[in-house]
Amino acid sequence: MLSSAYKWDIESILTDLEIDHQCSGSRQNFREIRSLSAIDEASSHDLTFCSGYHDKAASVVSKSNAGLILCDRSIGTKVSVKPNQLLVLVDNPRLVFMHVANRLHDKQVKRRSGISRLSCVSDTAKINRTCSVGNFSVIEDGCVVGKNTIIGDRVSLQNCVIGDNCTIQSGVSIGEDGFAFERNDSLQLEPFPHFGKVIIGNDVEIRTNCSIARGSLKDTTVGDGTKIDALTHIAHNVHVGRNCSLTAGTIIGGSTTIGDMSWLGLNCTLKHKIKVGNKVIVGSGASVIHDVPNEDIVAGIPAKSIKHKVNSDQLFLMAGQKRHIKNRVHQSSNSLHY
Repeated sequence: MLSSAYKWDIESILTDLEIDHQCSGSRQNFREIRSLSAIDEASSHDLTFCSGYHDKAASVVSKSNAGLILCDRSIGTKVSVKPNQLLVLVDNPRLVFMHVANRLHDKQVKRRSGISRLSCVSDTAKINRTCSVGNFSVIEDGCVVGKNTIIGDRVSLQNCVIGDNCTIQSGVSIGEDGFAFERNDSLQLEPFPHFGKVIIGNDVEIRTNCSIARGSLKDTTVGDGTKIDALTHIAHNVHVGRNCSLTAGTIIGGSTTIGDMSWLGLNCTLKHKIKVGNKVIVGSGASVIHDVPNEDIVAGIPAKSIKHKVNSDQLFLMAGQKRHIKNRVHQSSNSLHY
């Protein structure tokens, strides 16, 4: 439920965000939007979206009771608008919904800052005064945390530098030694020394219970804008590029390099010492054991290229790849994210 203290004028928000849009239906719904909802649960005062295309999306929209629905332009003439319902036609409904929802959220939420008295922060750590640090978090000697970064509860930071505007959720561990051993003459395992750090760029989000190991002889790095889902493990000396998306359960072996804007599917595994290019898509559950060139799509065990089999714009867009398909009506139902 949105706060009644604000007037939620969606048309003004779209204009302010410079989002090109067309409307079909009752414009009175621009004046009173009370909440945000999923399209199959929305009521007459809710804002929702459907990101599918053509007939399949039209079918979903026609069954919705939402007062305001952000839709792809392709369904503009395929749906009979209900009384007191307004369809807003845009190029990317899901993205537009995100921008609108974040704008509304920013108005309601006053962000906290400060260090919890239940946390433990070293005197030699440098924490910007605009940051917040949650309960029972530990920040060790020499760590640096940039402006407006949020550190959740029970986070462990050591041997690391965190950039500006980052979010580190609860239970994350950054900067422990990586897993590297060598057998001696007696066949016992001896640990390889770790002298590197973890360098996290700006605008990075790391979800709950992830682990990122420090480098051994060079740093482990995560580029600006990258988003890392829960239960992901990044081993030592790994380089993850800018604006990548690592979904839940991703495992990346040591000294692997991942280019910019790549998307790694659920529970995929990347072998150590391989190179993955820019704008690569790795399928869910894939086991990647060889280098992957720029803009490829790989899946399976072992992972192989399937790019020639893919005909979904939505999938290509996940990694920032541009592909225009004339007849998008044949897209899979997976593109109907709502």
